[in-house]
Amino acid sequence: MAKCFGCRVVYLILLFTLAASTAALAQDHPGAAVYAKSCAVCHDKTVVRMPTRSVLQQRSAAFILKTLKSGVMKAEAASLSDAERAQVADWLGRKTALGLDKSSLANPCQSAAASLAGPGAPSWTSWGGDLGNLRFQPAAAAGLGAAQAASLKLKWAFGVPDVTSLRSQPVVFAGNLLFGGGTVLYSLDAASGCTHWATELAAAVRSGITVGSPAQKPLAFFGDATANVYAVDAQTGAPVWQVKVDAHPVAIVTGTPAYHDGRLYVPVSSFEELAAVKPGYTCCTFRGSVVALDAATGKLLWQTYTIDQPAEARVNKLGTSTKGPSGAAIWSAPTIDTTAHVLYVATGDNYSDPTTDSSDAVFAMDLATGKVEWSHQFRAGDAYNISCADPAAKNCPDANGPDYDFGASPILLPGPGGKRTLILAQKSGAVYALDPDKRGKLLWQAQVGRGGALGGVEWGPATDRERLYVALSDEAFLPTGGLDPDKGGGLFALSLKNGKLLWNAPPSPCATRDRCSPAQTAAVTAIPGLVFSASLSGHIRAFAAADGKVLWDFNVLRDFDTVNGVPARGGSISAAGPVIVNGVVYILSGYDQFGETPGNVLLAFTPDGK
Repeated sequence: MAKCFGCRVVYLILLFTLAASTAALAQDHPGAAVYAKSCAVCHDKTVVRMPTRSVLQQRSAAFILKTLKSGVMKAEAASLSDAERAQVADWLGRKTALGLDKSSLANPCQSAAASLAGPGAPSWTSWGGDLGNLRFQPAAAAGLGAAQAASLKLKWAFGVPDVTSLRSQPVVFAGNLLFGGGTVLYSLDAASGCTHWATELAAAVRSGITVGSPAQKPLAFFGDATANVYAVDAQTGAPVWQVKVDAHPVAIVTGTPAYHDGRLYVPVSSFEELAAVKPGYTCCTFRGSVVALDAATGKLLWQTYTIDQPAEARVNKLGTSTKGPSGAAIWSAPTIDTTAHVLYVATGDNYSDPTTDSSDAVFAMDLATGKVEWSHQFRAGDAYNISCADPAAKNCPDANGPDYDFGASPILLPGPGGKRTLILAQKSGAVYALDPDKRGKLLWQAQVGRGGALGGVEWGPATDRERLYVALSDEAFLPTGGLDPDKGGGLFALSLKNGKLLWNAPPSPCATRDRCSPAQTAAVTAIPGLVFSASLSGHIRAFAAADGKVLWDFNVLRDFDTVNGVPARGGSISAAGPVIVNGVVYILSGYDQFGETPGNVLLAFTPDGK
């Protein structure tokens, strides 16, 4: 745990540390001393807004130990002995088991394995629902209409053991629902929530799930918090292959891989932006990339970096030895253009100086070779890492922000007469329309929010080809610490022709000031006549597509009886958007990376709960 990192970044410099200081640690447990020496420097501070000690204490000792041994904290715990890892996990975590026994799953389905339906069955098998990442489900597959929105009721809930956050967007394939919860991949019956199988992994599932069928065999693909990419049999859960796509010690796969024509396209990101806060850490050397794999075997076909040159040593204005250029990570799903035979990806900021023309940009890469056909940068000179928010750290690049990554996947829209549009939405709060056939020529630009490190558009809009529906984050923090319950959120409908605002629905207000933000960070999902958007406040709502009227509002901040008997509670909703298939709305609930509300439940809603 010597280096400091968690999920994404927050720019606010908070003025205090946790009330429980390192000096107050109980000294009668050997794990307390290990924590004080190796972990407290990061997790007992709120300045970097990574998981605090109180958040970690909600996780089990078994989960923490696995994280230290083979998960996201493996590199950080490398200097600890096996005994020290076990001691700190035992002292810090809840004294419960992982909660998974594959030989006796709670609420197992009656059939021994999933019974796959025909290829025409309603489905949602990727991050955006199709190759263009529109996040739109047509009427026949949605099985749900605007007239039914008000009657949506909970049909079933599935409790995920040993997690406080859920971010791995599900897929529905041939009547089965697959999603990642902690270090486990689950397959449920999409109608009833009974469990077909569960496969335990070495590290936490971080990306959403994608299903493809190379060699006529349906496989589920996903990435984890240590840059491993997996393929498992979608029917049985049996491992098929596992490949580490980047050797950098803090590389991760956050964006959902995209499948097309026997190939898997994997976006690669990292935690190095947060690791930079560690005193003595030389920042930074990671470079974002796209990796193309043979989907049947996992064989590497090509890898294209967003920064051409490897990092070189330099000294910043604070006199600190650094390395650069670095960053331009990709933390959203690629978009596939079968007409131009390219894929589009959007990049994040640089982590260190010098800045490059590849940060905060969109790339078009040849599907066959990975060659960059063109790129378009939207914000020059954006280099940032977490040390910029910590007065004691010295790794802040001279550029110092503003940290305007792209976290949303590009949206590729076909148009009349073959005219196409590429839509991008940024953490700056800006939305752009480009002409992909004219090397990214700007068509229009709109502004929906003020933007920021956790602001603007986080995980992405949706479109029904009539309007673009954009959820605004603008998550903010109080000067005294904690989430600001009065700032952020809102849903905006923009004209696809010119970006003009058509309507704006205000956010769902916070009922309490405790761990509440109205920010809408999760991806949006649309069906004919309806738009679904969820918030950090714990509300999921359905809006009329024509005028933004709220037709349905459900608050998930409550305890749930679950079909598998695992105690569950709803929390903040972020990253993964709603998935709507065959009359059912599925949503994951629980997100606590920056002080939001933890949770551990998958919810399924149907008209009248039937």
